Amino acid sequence: MSYKPTSFVCDSTSQLVEGCTLSVRMQKTGLWKRAEILSIKTEGGKRQYYVHFLDFNKRLDDWVGDDDLNLSSVRFPRNRHRQRMELSKESRKKLPDEDHTVSDEITKSQQSQLKQKSVHEIKNVQWIELGRHRIKPWYFSPYPQVMCAQPCIYLCEWCLKYVLSATCLGRHLMKCNLRHPPGEEIYRKNTISFFEIDGRRSRTYAQNLCLLSKLFLDEKTLYNDMDPFLFYIMTVFDSRGFHIVGYFSKEKMSGENNLACVLTLPPYQRLGYGRLLIEFSYALSKCEGKTGSPEKPLSDLGLLSYRSFWAQAILDVLINQKYNDSENKITISINDISEKTAISPEDVASTLKHLNIIMYYKSRYIVCVKGDMVKNHLKTKTKPQFRIDADCLRWVPKEWNGTLGKATRH
Repeated sequence: MSYKPTSFVCDSTSQLVEGCTLSVRMQKTGLWKRAEILSIKTEGGKRQYYVHFLDFNKRLDDWVGDDDLNLSSVRFPRNRHRQRMELSKESRKKLPDEDHTVSDEITKSQQSQLKQKSVHEIKNVQWIELGRHRIKPWYFSPYPQVMCAQPCIYLCEWCLKYVLSATCLGRHLMKCNLRHPPGEEIYRKNTISFFEIDGRRSRTYAQNLCLLSKLFLDEKTLYNDMDPFLFYIMTVFDSRGFHIVGYFSKEKMSGENNLACVLTLPPYQRLGYGRLLIEFSYALSKCEGKTGSPEKPLSDLGLLSYRSFWAQAILDVLINQKYNDSENKITISINDISEKTAISPEDVASTLKHLNIIMYYKSRYIVCVKGDMVKNHLKTKTKPQFRIDADCLRWVPKEWNGTLGKATRH
């Protein structure tokens, strides 16, 4: 239900309720931005407010204190206040033959459901520790409540098991005999490896991986059934073992979709690993002899990563395409580009449009790549970057039967 906020003279933070909007100081930057209060709690006698900064990604949602609030511009949610007043009046009504015990239980149940629904919008894990990295999560993930009550959740970087304390983790590591993801290594070049994990065979690992990734992917959907999915884990190797950098998943019977979910863990972001994960998904599509496309819609970061990859792959094809001597021009179709890159025709067309290099001329569509675009593209290619070497891939496509329990090689 939409509501119209109204100006509200606020003399004290004690008057603030969920749904109020006001200016809030961002803890990372110190800037004051408009935000909505999503939840309020009291700890150690002090009130804390969980806020969402309007027009910003939910990964910036955070708990703030009284000192971070500017009370001079509070706007109060009028309809929500009215609804609360009506609910309060309704709860005071007494019916002649009312069973108070049952009524109270229903009210408690409804309140619990509303509270749980609210909690799902709020970050519930303060920190996680994974190997040498301590990471602050971006979003909610349904770890057990007893875990979320701790300042930090400790994860085994080999099997992703979660425990309550560093002491518990130390005891677990003495028993855990893994030093790489529990699957088949299908790619290795220098220190980078990929492991293929079958969700059916490594169900616990897959579930723990999904819980971990939900902390950093807002739109990720968690499934209890891991059987229909394959997980491709990218790792970097050192003397201690194969450390997880990121992964992507795909359904075993996914049709054209060659990727369901992709994540590079925060310590490894902005280093080129995300692009490598995407490139690897298309390397598998080439082995299968078909084009691929990620499941839509993409997240904001995912869309940026894919557009960058698509643009580079497509420009590579266009720039290296040879002239047709008989016509003294380059002739290539969207389907030709799709076959060379394994990128679906729809994604090729959308990328050409996004790059603004496709136009309608003399009753036909043509692609016009300007000199400065070629120069920038070639300059980007000269920068050091990770690339997939197809010769290092040791993988044969599988055909999955209807139960997803068994696979046959092509």
